[in-house]
Amino acid sequence: MKRTTRALTAALLTGLALLTPAGAAVADDPSASPSPSASDESAGPTEAGTTFRTATAIQQGMTATAEASTGDYLYWVFPADAGRRATVKARITLPESAARHGASTWQVDVYDGLRRRQACMYGRQTGKAAADASTVELTCVLRTVRAWAEPWADDPLPGSYYVRLTVVGLPPSDLGLPVRTEVEVTSVDKGGAGDVDGTLAEPLVPGVSSVAQASDDSAAGDEASSGDGPEDGWSSGWWTDRWLWTVGGGVLGALAAVFGYSLTRGAGRPSRVPPGA
Repeated sequence: MKRTTRALTAALLTGLALLTPAGAAVADDPSASPSPSASDESAGPTEAGTTFRTATAIQQGMTATAEASTGDYLYWVFPADAGRRATVKARITLPESAARHGASTWQVDVYDGLRRRQACMYGRQTGKAAADASTVELTCVLRTVRAWAEPWADDPLPGSYYVRLTVVGLPPSDLGLPVRTEVEVTSVDKGGAGDVDGTLAEPLVPGVSSVAQASDDSAAGDEASSGDGPEDGWSSGWWTDRWLWTVGGGVLGALAAVFGYSLTRGAGRPSRVPPGA
């Protein structure tokens, strides 16, 4: 019996000795990385374009950063779908006040897929930083994106929207000083308040016309076009919450008609009328 116990004990110790190095190796393995956190998922690109054509693509909810020089034009592009009201926030971290020679004025502009400048409903679109200020924060709240509009209208339509950030006023000696910028785009769903009777054939994204012409010959163009849209895809445009109001109004109208008929028809045939009449 004692020999059997000793043999089992020795076997257990041997197994532990074999498993311990393996466990340590797994723990020390550099390939084992933790799961991405929420902050990693919201992190966006770390560069910006310098023209409309080279604008850096970002998704809503991401924070894009870029190191640049004072005087550069910085461009980002994001998708906005029908029924959404987008808000663009920009933050500029200025160089040390000892290196600057005066106040500076910064401005953020937003353009739609046709490169039409979109007006901000409210927000601080232009901000002036004093000579001793360390940061400047700008905000632009756009109008609700409409699914369709008249050709002469300047309404925001589904598609790509370009953000341009630059300085519009500063002492000439401050040009070229390094700055750090942060841009974040968010949006809210405004529901049926902005719905219209009509939809665009295609969202206003770069290259949509050339992609449509080459769709039969190349599938790569479709992939490039889809990459410019929202993460959950573009809305079809046929469904809005106005359908609920329409159906609800029809049901209420039918109930009102039945109730009105029951009031006007009375209790039936009057009792004073002879049966043969």
